[in-house]
Amino acid sequence: MAGHTDNSIVIDAPLELVWDMTNDLDSWPRLFSEYASVEVLEDKDGDSGREILFRLTMHPDEDGNAWSWVSKRIPDPKTRQVRAHRVETGPFEYMNIYWEYLPEGDGTKMRWVQDFHMKEAAPVTDEGMTEHLNRNTAIQMKLIKEKVEAAAKAAAGRQ
Repeated sequence: MAGHTDNSIVIDAPLELVWDMTNDLDSWPRLFSEYASVEVLEDKDGDSGREILFRLTMHPDEDGNAWSWVSKRIPDPKTRQVRAHRVETGPFEYMNIYWEYLPEGDGTKMRWVQDFHMKEAAPVTDEGMTEHLNRNTAIQMKLIKEKVEAAAKAAAGRQ
């Protein structure tokens, strides 16, 4: 069995702004509440387009553990899709992530899909991680929506 999540949110902001803000890795510690830092290790043009290798470090959990891992992210600005996967998998056998951005009304639908499988020795099952990711994704998407919409309103006020 494998884990799978599919979550989306509509952000009342232009697609270009949503794309730019959510693909600016350096801003992720301010955009997401769970990330303490992002370190871009490599940013190059690869066979699949632009490839970004980066380390994410979370804020310490209740036990004081600051989880960290390396991922590869391949954004495609033409199709408004991002494919990513964990290079350092930690408790995951694998973790693949897909983001897509679609116009919806006057706003943008941002969708995140995660496919993964937990290692046998992991402290949580695929089902448990699915529940955790669905819960946490809703929190993070709501925060991102608020921050992007605030930026859109500020930009509209400057015009």
